[in-house]
Amino acid sequence: METSGRIATTPDALDFTVENVEKGLHQLYYDPNIENKNLAQKWLMQAQVSPQAWQFCWALLSPDKVPEIQYFGASALHTKISRYWSDIPSDQYETLKTQLFSQIACFSSGSKMVLTRLCVALASLALNTMPEVWPGAVPEMVRVFQEEGGGVDGRARCLALLELLTVLPEEFQTSRLPQYRKGQVRGALGREWGSVCPLLQQLLRQGDSPGAVKARVLRCLSSWVLLDVPLSESEGLVEDCFTALPDPELFDTAVEAIVNAISQPDSQRYVNTLLKLVPQVLSLQEQLREAVQNGDMETSHGICRIAVALGENHSRALLEQVEHWQGFLALVNMIMFCTGIPGHYPVNETTSSLTLTFWYTLQDDIMSFDSERQAVYLQVYRPVYFQLVDVLLHKAQFPSDQEYASWSSDEKEQFRIYRVDISDTLMYVYEMLGAELLSNLYEKLGRILTNTEQASSWQHTEALLYGFQSIAETIDVNYSDVIPGLIGLLLRININNVQLADTVMFTIGALAEWLADHPVMLSSVLPLVLQALGNPDLSVSSVSTLKKICRECKYDLPPYASNIVAVSREVLSKQIHKTSQCMWLMQALGFLLSALHVEEILRNLHSLITPYIQQLEKLADETPNPSNKLAIIHILGLLSNLFTTLDISKQEDESGESTAPPVKTAPPPPGPNPVVVVLQQVFALIQTVLSKWLNDSQVVEAVCAIFEKSVKTLLHDFAPMVSQLSEMLGQMYSTIPQASALDLTRQMVHIFARETDHFPPIKALFELVTSVTLSIFRQGPRDHPDIVDSFMQLQAQALKRKPDLFLSESLDVKAVFHCGLLSLKFPEAPTVKSTCLFFTELLPRCSDMPPVARVVQENGKLLLQAVLEAIGGGSSRSLMEQFAEVLFSLNKHCFPLLTVWLKEALQAQGFPSTRVTTEQKDTFTQQILRERLNKRRVKDIVKEFTLVCRGLHGTEYAAEYCL
Repeated sequence: METSGRIATTPDALDFTVENVEKGLHQLYYDPNIENKNLAQKWLMQAQVSPQAWQFCWALLSPDKVPEIQYFGASALHTKISRYWSDIPSDQYETLKTQLFSQIACFSSGSKMVLTRLCVALASLALNTMPEVWPGAVPEMVRVFQEEGGGVDGRARCLALLELLTVLPEEFQTSRLPQYRKGQVRGALGREWGSVCPLLQQLLRQGDSPGAVKARVLRCLSSWVLLDVPLSESEGLVEDCFTALPDPELFDTAVEAIVNAISQPDSQRYVNTLLKLVPQVLSLQEQLREAVQNGDMETSHGICRIAVALGENHSRALLEQVEHWQGFLALVNMIMFCTGIPGHYPVNETTSSLTLTFWYTLQDDIMSFDSERQAVYLQVYRPVYFQLVDVLLHKAQFPSDQEYASWSSDEKEQFRIYRVDISDTLMYVYEMLGAELLSNLYEKLGRILTNTEQASSWQHTEALLYGFQSIAETIDVNYSDVIPGLIGLLLRININNVQLADTVMFTIGALAEWLADHPVMLSSVLPLVLQALGNPDLSVSSVSTLKKICRECKYDLPPYASNIVAVSREVLSKQIHKTSQCMWLMQALGFLLSALHVEEILRNLHSLITPYIQQLEKLADETPNPSNKLAIIHILGLLSNLFTTLDISKQEDESGESTAPPVKTAPPPPGPNPVVVVLQQVFALIQTVLSKWLNDSQVVEAVCAIFEKSVKTLLHDFAPMVSQLSEMLGQMYSTIPQASALDLTRQMVHIFARETDHFPPIKALFELVTSVTLSIFRQGPRDHPDIVDSFMQLQAQALKRKPDLFLSESLDVKAVFHCGLLSLKFPEAPTVKSTCLFFTELLPRCSDMPPVARVVQENGKLLLQAVLEAIGGGSSRSLMEQFAEVLFSLNKHCFPLLTVWLKEALQAQGFPSTRVTTEQKDTFTQQILRERLNKRRVKDIVKEFTLVCRGLHGTEYAAEYCL
């Protein structure tokens, strides 16, 4: 320590005396300098685990010290006992125990935080010595604190004992005991419950027990039940907890104790106890109703937690007690009351959300019985679930416009999530109630919309529609006979509110597949969707709905196409939608145009994209700046998204499943694809844009995306552009290499490298980008992991699709191989994965490609060394499967060489790790060379060996890794 009172930074200053520790604590708590605080904290942590801690910790507990110093002393004691137990001589156990009892007695009337730490320290000692050394730990604790004396009053002694008994199971849960000891100690603690339970019962039932004592008893019970104390053994105490519920001071701790007790997994075995608890829970209904009436959210929340804990954890056990069916039904109805608790979540109530999982559980349990018993339960519970639907849709209703406007954005977001949970529950309930649920909702909606005498709120209409939408979104409703009527009702809705309009849109979107089978209804709903498209408040719902309709119903949309394009064009020109919605809208139009004749596609494309082309021409002439960069990327993005879905070659949807009957499918027309026509028209313009923005990776990415998405969608129809795109890509990459250009090249290689007509430009492009990338490697590739990753993927793709590319005299196979060796050592996992893929594609070519065979023969040992280095600890363990694949490939295709290389490489002392012995290396070699057919086995051998290399073999950590 320095004389100034601050902690010195030199190693010889680790003088852990009482005085220095006090200075360190003063510095930690009161020094305004954050660096000094950090320094003090580091020093104090060292002090706490030092051998000197045994000396200073008792001194720091002196009554004349301030609580912060006493707390550090108590914490140091706990650290030494819990983490360094093996350092304590066994002949010191008794002394240590006596000292701790004495200190706890002293602090029972002192600082609460210090008392708790001392109790935790004694609890740790008990766990380390029971059952052998200290078999009667709990009875002794009870006896010591029940004895008179020491000048400590009975109430303080009682509270100290309860604190000690509370922290004992908690300390067990977090202790670092070895696994075999955990089982022993858990058993010993379970046997101690016999001493704890009568004491807790006595204190809780005593009329004159102070509130603080009763609260501590309840906390103690909560702590012990987490040890899986049999519910039958805590039954009396749990019942006593119910008597504590009317006391506001004990309410929260009593709820916690009851919920913990009945939520233990083991408690379902004690059916008789559970049956006794049902009437106890039902007796809380009056208190629950009063709490709801008085707006006492905490009380209603607590009682709901108890009812749900019993229902959710034990619904199957209670359902099976058929003779008690009325009691369980009453509990279900009590939970229904909690689900429908008045008020709007999350502003006026937060309880209803607790119940939703219960309804899933109950349904699952009912449906899991055999069909005979299921029929009996369904007779009772189907009406309950119909009532649940009404309750949930009532809870899903929006508040009045005025009230909703007063909510914070966080409250609105919580309400949105709550409605999603309700939607999921309704979808689940449909499995039980089936088509009758849709009919039920339809009738209710019909009554509301056709009742001319009594106008209902938009909220009511919206909630019913929301119920429909929730089900139709995920369940096939094509067979339902109420959908035509529902669409008729949609047209009658007076849409005068954004939330209602949103739900109408999403409902139409959910019915898109049904509309594809009933195209006659399109003329009814399309005007609604197109009208909504012009409202920025309905951006997400209207655009996503139009996209669904265009995807599912495209073969029925030609009569409406010009109107849809005209409205979309107008909406896009007004710029009322955010970027992502603009992109969705372009995808919708791509689906739509795919079903038209080529002339119509071109005509619509022309009217749709001409304004953007003109804008792009203007932007291309301007000096580059941030605002016109965003505009350029936006326009290129619109074109990309349009071309992603504009596909006339196959009449299929995105998932590859036919969306239309065969009679609607027209053969692909002759002549160039409309997308190709447009791309050829704008090609020169895109080149102009590129010439100005080559330095900007985002603009280059946006350009490459147009072509990449077009190539993926059009496949061989893209052929007319292969030559000019290859040339442009080569120029781009030669000027400023970027990963997106390599990714597009890979796409071109994948589709066109095998075609004789297109091989020359693809070959020239491949050789050029390879040559340019090799020069990057010569200059140092470390700053370009994305380029290295994309380059390795490209080389792997070339070997897979057209290995002839590696026979070219212009391609330096040896240099590419060495690039791979460098890339294997990159820290970025994706890059290493791509490089391993490259080698697993390259090595099989040794047999039929002399240039590859030569390079592998001369440099294969270097590859093996790099792989072994990675396995030895040089790379993340998550990549071991990939390295194992390279090793397997070497074994399969270069076996004679591998036998020599392995022996030579592993001869080196300390390679691939200082932790492996010569015997372990020999075993590894033999195991690998034996496995030339079983790749899975090689992966297991590599996983095992890498653990040995890293010193992790046989650890818990390793066990998790090997699962």
